[in-house]
Amino acid sequence: MLELTVPGTASQMKPPEPQPPVVLFDGVCNLCNGAVRFLIARDPSARFRLAALQSEAARRLLGKQPPLESIVLVEAGRTYTKSAAALRIALGLRFPWPLLYAFLLVPRPLRDAVYDWVARHRYGWFGKREVCMVPTPEIRGRFLE
Repeated sequence: MLELTVPGTASQMKPPEPQPPVVLFDGVCNLCNGAVRFLIARDPSARFRLAALQSEAARRLLGKQPPLESIVLVEAGRTYTKSAAALRIALGLRFPWPLLYAFLLVPRPLRDAVYDWVARHRYGWFGKREVCMVPTPEIRGRFLE
């Protein structure tokens, strides 16, 4: 039997490559930079890609200027912020950190109120850098350009 295929048809198209989840963080916040170092140390398979919220990569990914008061996770075409982002990131780390995902049972308004309170005070408690974190050569490949 002869099979005809037309260029660009479903029979010739490959499914898109899955994109790794991307964590967007406040690049001048010392607490946020510490959280990124924590994530890198507990993500040995380099599942997550990273970028500062202040970066052009973040603007390209979100299509707008991202909010600086929240960590953002872009995963499987969806965008998560605040506590939802933090809990989904924990779910992607090695044991025991995925256990934190159980906090999803706490109503989101309550989780986000705690998140917002910490976010409002993070510069006062942990300080702020003048410029965004510059990744070392060992981890540079995990950061979006």
